[in-house]
Parts: sequence; C-alpha cells; structure tokens
Amino acid sequence: MKIGIVGTGYVGLITGTCFAEMGIDVICVDTDIKKIENLNRGIIPIYEPGLEDMIKRNTAGGRLSFYTDLASQLDNLDIVFSAVGTPPDEDGNADMQYVKEVAHTVGKNMSKYILLVTKSTVPVGSAQIIKDIISEELAQRGVDIPFDVASNPEFLKEGAAIKDFMSPDRVVVGVDNNRARLLMEKLYKPFTLNNYRIIFMDIPSAEMTKYAANAMLATRISFMNDIANLCEKVGADVDMVRRGIGSDARIGSKFLYPGCGYGGSCFPKDIKALCKTGVQNGYHLNVLEAVDEVNETQKAIVFDKLNALLDNNLKGKIIAVWGLSFKPETDDMREAPSRIIINKLLEAGASVKAYDPVAMKEAKRIFGDRITFCNDMYSATIDADALALITEWKQFRIPDWTLVRQNMRGNVIVDGRNIYDYKDIIAEGFFYSGIGRCFNK
Repeated sequence: MKIGIVGTGYVGLITGTCFAEMGIDVICVDTDIKKIENLNRGIIPIYEPGLEDMIKRNTAGGRLSFYTDLASQLDNLDIVFSAVGTPPDEDGNADMQYVKEVAHTVGKNMSKYILLVTKSTVPVGSAQIIKDIISEELAQRGVDIPFDVASNPEFLKEGAAIKDFMSPDRVVVGVDNNRARLLMEKLYKPFTLNNYRIIFMDIPSAEMTKYAANAMLATRISFMNDIANLCEKVGADVDMVRRGIGSDARIGSKFLYPGCGYGGSCFPKDIKALCKTGVQNGYHLNVLEAVDEVNETQKAIVFDKLNALLDNNLKGKIIAVWGLSFKPETDDMREAPSRIIINKLLEAGASVKAYDPVAMKEAKRIFGDRITFCNDMYSATIDADALALITEWKQFRIPDWTLVRQNMRGNVIVDGRNIYDYKDIIAEGFFYSGIGRCFNK
C-alpha cells in the first residue's frame, strides 16, 4: 500500500511520518516549494518532540518522501489524505478553498480508483462537497472512474502528537461503503494489533465528532476559568474546588485547570466554526458561544492583574514574561494568550523582557523589536517590576526564587497557570497572584 499526504503542516507532517514509521510507503505533498526543499534537506518546519529524528529515519529508510506535485503521483497511490489548512475566514467559517483544491486536483488527474480521506478539520457536510467536485471533474473529462471519500479526523495534542498517533485513545473513521472501510482497516491494521480502538461510523458523524471533542474540552477550560474568577471574588481557592469536583467519577480531573485562556490552531478556530455551522442550520450553540466569549476575556486576565497590582500605571514599568507558546512542548503561537497580554502591556507603555525555551524564533517574527528577547529565564527578570508566567514549561516550575528576587526591582508575581506554591513565593518577599487563588489577605 502507498499513501499520499497533501499538506505538510502540523497534522500532515505528523500523519505522514507516523504512517511511515509503521512501515507504510508514504509521500507528502505541498505546494510550498521552499518547505519541500527544506524537508528533503532534513530541515523541519515545526517543533514537535521526536519528530525530526523520526523524519530522518524514515526518509533514510525510503518509506517517506516529499514532493510538490500531487497530480504526477496519483497513479502510484491507493489512498490520499487531505491534510491542508482550514483557517477561519472573516465570519468564522472554516475556509475550504484548499480542501476544494485537493478535490479538483484528484478529479482532474486520477486514472484509477482512489480513496480520498479528509484529515483536515472540516464542517459537517464537507465530504459531500468533495464528492461533488470530483464527480464534476470526472464528468468534464468524460470518464467514469470509481472513487470514495472518507473522514478520518485527527486528535493530536501539540507536544504529544507522536504518542497520540502511535498509541491513540481511538481512531475515528467515517465511511459510506464497504470498499472504503476495508481499505481503512488495512491501513490501520498495525494499530489494531496493539488493541487500539478503530471506531467506524457514517461520514457526517465522523466530521461532527472532531468538532464535538474539541468543543467539550474547550468548554471545561472556560468553565473552570469562570469558576476561578468567581472564587477570587468570594475568597475561595479554585485549586481546592478543582480537586473537589475532579474526584467525582462523573466529572474526572482532566481539563479542569484554570489559567489565562486556551489558544493554538484548534480550539479557537473549531469553536467559531461549529458556532457558525449552527447558525447556518438555524440553531444557536449558546453554550459554545459563551465558551468562546469567556476565553477571549480570560486572555487578558494576566494583564488586568499586572495593571491592578502596579497601581494602574504600567508606563515605564518592565515586565518579565516566562513562556510565549500557547502551551508547552511546541513553538506554536497561534491564538496564544501571550500575544494578547504582551500587546496590551506595550499599549499601556510597559517594556517587556521575554523568554521561551522553543518559541523565540516565532515570537521574534510576531513582535519584531518591540520587546526584548532574553537568552534564559533569569535574564528576563533583571530589573523587572513584575514577572508573569504565561506558559507552564517544565523548566519554569521550580525556579530559584532567591535569584529572581535579587534580579527584580519589584516584587509582583502573576502566575497565569497556577503552577507555583504560593508559600515559597511569599516567603521570598513577593506578592503572589494566581488565577482564582486568594492568599495575600
């Protein structure tokens, strides 16, 4: 079996590399010529733990290769995965132009049976749009070549994507006939040997499953952020509340950690797209609209705390920032809370000194010379009036507070992820502020 992956972004590159690791012959295709040239030279466009070594191992083994032209490769492929981007357009819909381009290319150039599998996150009903495009292209050519369309949504967590792919909780596959199902069963057979669950369903249900899963996780985050904000007002400790409700087996403890909001390439985009799908079908997803609103407000909470603790006068203040990526173990800054927080600090007249273990290159692209980039976490604290923890990288978890206190000229610590023991910080002479935690009474 030989498969093609169209799109070498995060999902496409992980998917192709992991299938190659399982012994499948994979080609990855992208129209970005520079990106493909770099991949053929071993230069990886994204950061993901373990990915670079895996790509090098499989390219050397001949199982993974990179091309710029899908049309010339179609005759050699049994399955084509569409893993192109679906960014939000101006009104919140998922932009389907790249997904449609793949369908047009397949329809114009296929000469034998192809199974086109959508890996990108697409609105419910997209499979039918893809089918119609391919059918129209075949009709214009005057040929009748069989094909199928399937849905195989991804559930990868940035920073743990390889583990998620190789040892999945479940693999969701949407098909509408037995031929497509048998091909997908063959493709995923190495995973079933390890007893991982392959869940087959109809295509619309598979498309909805992806959105519903992300929506549920985002809902838990926004719910806890709402509760945390109320805890501060009534004098409760959200960490105790989290433990109390998380011990209920019906609720569980995952995704109950309050903070300064979610970001990344999935949750913000998918919530907006699902809400838009609801409106287009005459139904308002009121809960998810509120989830999105709470999250947008929460992204400013670290700024609001800094502003209040520094007497509502940030002009001329130096703020140290630890963490820039939207979560640990990635350099992804799409929709990252750090972007909102830093921009607000700059607008208020503050200076920002920042450090992130991985995302510095991306941050420099975004902020340019508007902030100071430091070589390590402690350099960022020199002469700072306050320190804000935004991304909970492991190396930030047990800092030398004595050194930090010596470096700083101020004494304010805002913990945007509730990772610190407030007693240690207060003992060093700091004023500590977390999310939903009340200690400085």
